[in-house]
Amino acid sequence: MNCKPRILIAGGGTGGHILPALAVARALKEQHHAKVLLVGTPRGMESRLVPAAGFPLRMIEIGPLNSVSLATRLRTLARLPASLFDCKRILAEFRPGAVFGVGGYASGPMMLAALWMKIPAMVYEPNAMPGFANRIIGKHVQSAAINFPAAARWFANSEVTGVPVRQEFFSLAAPQGPPHLLIFGGSQGARIFNTHLPRLMPALLDAVPGLTVLHQSGERNFESTLAAYQEGRADPARWQVRPFLGEMAAEFARAHLILSRSGATTVAEEAAAGKPAVLVPFAAAADDHQRRNAQAMVEAGAALMVEEKELETPGRLLHALAGILNDPQRLTVMSAAALAQAHPGAAERIAARLVAMVAKP
Repeated sequence: MNCKPRILIAGGGTGGHILPALAVARALKEQHHAKVLLVGTPRGMESRLVPAAGFPLRMIEIGPLNSVSLATRLRTLARLPASLFDCKRILAEFRPGAVFGVGGYASGPMMLAALWMKIPAMVYEPNAMPGFANRIIGKHVQSAAINFPAAARWFANSEVTGVPVRQEFFSLAAPQGPPHLLIFGGSQGARIFNTHLPRLMPALLDAVPGLTVLHQSGERNFESTLAAYQEGRADPARWQVRPFLGEMAAEFARAHLILSRSGATTVAEEAAAGKPAVLVPFAAAADDHQRRNAQAMVEAGAALMVEEKELETPGRLLHALAGILNDPQRLTVMSAAALAQAHPGAAERIAARLVAMVAKP
């Protein structure tokens, strides 16, 4: 190519959308000297994270369509023609050689506009069950970057690239010493973990000799979660509650086992780090995608799944956690299975695929 490729990346909202988008943007810039523009909405994390990463950002106004009230859906549909017009205007001004949709509110209308204007388009689908927008356009886009082979049937031309994960997760040393459990509920925490784990902790510490626990609660529920632990009889020297974990790779490195939700990014980081996991899917996740992600890891031998409703019976989760933590051989086998699901170099593969789309006549 005689000039720098121009790539537009659309989507965002949550970290699961915008962090992979930024990883691909960096790979495009550093390895292919591409000119990259990101498009999102004012309500998403992209409004803060994209400028901080040094990339230009354009905004459109669009809301949700899936798993929302009828009133919200009607408002979004009423706004859709204007959103499509804004997307076509941005495409005409930026003139990208390819468009990459990472999911989130801005992704759907931008991908539709790209198809309308016959601009090569690729979608990113990290979940075993594709989201609403990707299911609609999957057979019409030129390419798809997926994480789970089960998602391939929704797309005409897909490649299992994996989820872009920070490189430090791939080079963690095996944990040493007594067993250590990391309870991770995402950046906002998981209320169900904050409710049930303090009650369960005395019995779990009794069941697993030497066990230590780090519980990430989220900022909003830190005080109440800490108070719940303090009210129990669990040895305070063996547990710790924090509102937020800054160096996630370091915390993963210490853990022999992780209790977490099963969002695509979380599962991908656990695979990259080779971490056995007990996964509790968020029951209200759109299209039940978290349960499908968890099931894929269970089938691979890397995780055990516990449904939210099963937490009402404390013995189920206690048995799952203690059974794995007290079995070093099982931890080793699950760790190897997790690593087998990892995809190092995902961002680089996606970036190269996008550039190849631009290069095609």
